[in-house]
Amino acid sequence: MNRAETVFQNPAFHDGGVGKVNNFTGAALTTNTYYFRPGQTLNVQSRPISDQVYVVLSGEGQCLLDNGQQETINIAAGSVVYVPNGVQFQMVNSGSQELICTEVCHPNHLHEAKGY
Repeated sequence: MNRAETVFQNPAFHDGGVGKVNNFTGAALTTNTYYFRPGQTLNVQSRPISDQVYVVLSGEGQCLLDNGQQETINIAAGSVVYVPNGVQFQMVNSGSQELICTEVCHPNHLHEAKGY
């Protein structure tokens, strides 16, 4: 197994929807990288047992959070977004460039996704 890789070397952009690559899964941590073309959306999701952190590596867009109240966070390269467990969220590439972000969470996140 390669212990270091770059998410920019072999990007997984797809015209039909957001691309996803699992970068690493261990006993207590997993990382996934999402690849958005302009206009693509990671649909509403919620993870009932795991907090998540998203690190935006390139591009810009919005993260929509709903914990009984809706909140919109503008994101760009370098942004770090914390999503508490149980909070519904959605990522949108509202910019004109491709968006790449990496998710860090527990490997047994048992997500409830309405698609991505």
